[in-house]
Amino acid sequence: MPSTFTAVSYAEVLSPAALETVREVLVDHGYAIASERRESHPGFEAVVRELGSLNPSGTSEAQAAARLARVRKALAESGEQNVSTAVVPDSLRTATRKFIIMDVDSTLIQQEVIELLAAHAGTEAEVAKVTAAAMRGELDFAQSLHHRVATLAGLPESVLAEVGAKIKLSVGAERLISEAKAAGHVVAAVSGGFSQILAPLAERLGLDHALANDLEIIDGHLTGKVRGDVVDRATKAVKLREWSAEAGIAPTATMALGDGANDLDMMAAAALGVAFNAKPAVRAAADAQINLPNLDVALILANIPNR
Repeated sequence: MPSTFTAVSYAEVLSPAALETVREVLVDHGYAIASERRESHPGFEAVVRELGSLNPSGTSEAQAAARLARVRKALAESGEQNVSTAVVPDSLRTATRKFIIMDVDSTLIQQEVIELLAAHAGTEAEVAKVTAAAMRGELDFAQSLHHRVATLAGLPESVLAEVGAKIKLSVGAERLISEAKAAGHVVAAVSGGFSQILAPLAERLGLDHALANDLEIIDGHLTGKVRGDVVDRATKAVKLREWSAEAGIAPTATMALGDGANDLDMMAAAALGVAFNAKPAVRAAADAQINLPNLDVALILANIPNR
């Protein structure tokens, strides 16, 4: 368990009262604030506080984890609704090379691809309902995926290109990837969506790794099935460990971003699991939250300069 951390508070506008509340929570939980600086970014402001060691000598790993969880919970419940504060391990922030992995639908991009495809099949309402339940963790992801993909049977392959042309990246997504890679870090995307959409996007963005489900296509039409194993929450965590290890990057220098229940294992496996405009259950389980539709916040959390 890393012994030193940095607290990053951010909001569209940071009021002095909100910052004082955050300071009080940190001090009440045993943090010594070594330094503090204020930053302005497009669309939000941030205050970065470098903290002293939270864990005295002799603290067990379990005790340290419990103490960290308590302060994160207290910050989330501090009453400052428009201010989010992430307590980030310095093992991530100071790492020479970092590994960043993110979900795709509603994280890297603004839309849910399967809903865009379903619009062509006239099953958008049904698919949206199942997607929402799966992301809340109410349905098994693999079963929900098969159910939704079955509604696409018979669509011509050409709809994939049409949908791909409609994809909108999340604000800051391209900058997050380009700045991270320019600084020598490794960036990956793993998706419960579809390789036919992710593969060209990954190539355009220069992602180091990308994985998604493969839609079965026969005679130019979708069959309503996926080929191979489903990319589920367990797979996402496996890929985080596998790809970061291949790059020689320690688990303590990893960050995972996602919005749904299918991302929870991946987020738990990372040094910092970040809920991006996520469902309540995902926010509650995450190490940190980004509650603005802006991935530039992830650069600040990971301490990657935005040139």
